[in-house]
Amino acid sequence: MTIAENTENLSEKVRDFISSPRKILINGQWSDAASGKTFDTIDPATGEVIVKVAEGDSVDIDRAVKAARAAFDDGPWSGMNPTTRERYMHRLADLMEENADTLAELEALDNGKNVAVARAVDIQIAIDFIRYMAGWPTKITGDILPMSVPYAPDAKFMGYTLKEPVGVVGQIIPWNFPALMCSWKLGPALAAGCTVVLKPAEETPLTALYIGELICQAGFPEGVVNIVPGYGHTAGAALTVHEQVDKISFTGSTEVGKLIVKAAADTMKNVTMELGGKSPAIILPDADLEIAIPGAASAIFFNQGQVCCAGSRLFVPDSLYDQVIEGLAEVANSMKIGSGLNPENMVNPLVSQVQFDRVMGYIKSGCAEGADLIAGGNRRGDKGYFIEPTILGNTNREMKVVREEIFGPVVCVQRYHDIDEVASLANDTIYGLGASIWTRDVGNIINIVPKIRAGSVWVNCHNILDVVMPFGGYKQSGFGKDMGKEALAAYLETKSVCIMA
Repeated sequence: MTIAENTENLSEKVRDFISSPRKILINGQWSDAASGKTFDTIDPATGEVIVKVAEGDSVDIDRAVKAARAAFDDGPWSGMNPTTRERYMHRLADLMEENADTLAELEALDNGKNVAVARAVDIQIAIDFIRYMAGWPTKITGDILPMSVPYAPDAKFMGYTLKEPVGVVGQIIPWNFPALMCSWKLGPALAAGCTVVLKPAEETPLTALYIGELICQAGFPEGVVNIVPGYGHTAGAALTVHEQVDKISFTGSTEVGKLIVKAAADTMKNVTMELGGKSPAIILPDADLEIAIPGAASAIFFNQGQVCCAGSRLFVPDSLYDQVIEGLAEVANSMKIGSGLNPENMVNPLVSQVQFDRVMGYIKSGCAEGADLIAGGNRRGDKGYFIEPTILGNTNREMKVVREEIFGPVVCVQRYHDIDEVASLANDTIYGLGASIWTRDVGNIINIVPKIRAGSVWVNCHNILDVVMPFGGYKQSGFGKDMGKEALAAYLETKSVCIMA
C-alpha cells in the first residue's frame, strides 16, 4: 500500500503537514533551500515518497549560523532573564504534548517504528526532557572562591566563577529516534542560553521540522533555533567547519563521529559525541529466565535493533544455553511484523534501503562464518524494508557480526564457561555505550558492574532511560553526556573572576 493510498488512515494534521514540500527554518522564517533543491523522504513500510523536503547545503548553513550568531551576540536569548527562558521552554513542552499524537504518527510514518511505542516512549520522553531542562536556567550558578594569594599577603581578593553559554551550537541528530534526539539536543542548549543550528537526518526530517513549527508557535525569538535538513556530506560538513559555530554535538556512527572530530579540530570547537555500540547483555547462571529471556529479546528487537545501546551481544552460560536459545526463538518467531502505523505490529521496517542491505549483508556474513541461524534471517514481504528478528547462535569474537555494529534486529549469542571471565568477554569490543546484567544475586551486581566499561549498566532490564540519568559512552562510543544534569556541562563555559579590594 502506497502512502497515497494510505493517507485516509492518517490524522488530518499529518495529512496537512505532508501535503506540501517542507522548508528550512532560518531566523524564524520558513524558506526554500538557496539552491532550490529538494530530496524525498521515504516511508520505510512501502518504499514510497511521503513528501519532498528542502535540501539545505553550505549556503543555507551559513545563513542559519549567522542568524544564530546574531541571536546569541545581539539578540535577547543569551542574556534573557532565566525565568523567562524557562517559560519559553515550558511553552514548547506544552505544545509538544498537545501535538503528541501527531508527532508520534509522523515518527512512525517517517522512521517506520510502531506508532504506539513512539507515543509512549519517544515522544513522551522528549516532552519530559524539555520540561526537565526547563527547570535548569534558574539553577545554573557559579561559586564563591576563598582566595589566599601567597605573593600578595597584604592584599584582599575576592574570587568567583560564572557559568556562561558556550555560544552557537551545531547539532546533528540521527534517524533512529528523531524526535527524541531533537529534544535531547535542544533541551540543554536552550537551558544554558545557547542558540542552535540543527541538522536532522536526511532519512527522517519530519518530526524535527514539526517541532520547528511548534518553536515558532511558542514565540521563541528569531534565530534562537534554526533547522536545516540536508545531507551529511554537504549541510553537516558545512556546519562542522563553520568558523562561527562554537560547539558541535553529534549523535550517530563512530565512523562519522571520527570525521566530525577531525574537521572540528581546525577551529578547536567544543565537541560532544554519542556514537555506536555493541552492547553486551549478560545472563548469569542464577538469572530468572522468565525475566531474562524476554528482556534479552527486547534489548535487541526493540526499534528493530536500530538502537545505539541495543543488547546485540548476548552472553549465556553453557548450562543455560539451550534453554535461552529456545526461549529467544519462541519470542522472535511470535513477533508480529508489519507497518508501524498499526500498533499491533511490534517488528517494523528498517529505516531505508541502505540500512536493509547493510543488515542483510551482516546476516549472510554471520552464516558464512559459521554462526547457527536459530531464527529469522529473511526479508519479510516484497515491499518495504522488513527483516525478521534474527538470532545467530554459537558466535565468537572472530566473527564480523560480533565485532561490528549491525544496527538491526540481529542478536549474536555467545557461550561462556566461567562467571569470572564474562566481564572480560563483555569488554572485548571497541565500544562502551551500554550493558545489562541479569541476576538475582546482589553480590554479582556489586562485583561485576564496576568491571563493565560502559556508560550505562542495567540490571535485570535493558534500554531503560529517564530524563535524570546521564547517557553517553566509554571508549569509541564517544564522550560527553546527553540527559541528566551532566548534559548541561557541555553547553556551558566557566569564567573565573578575581577582584582586588
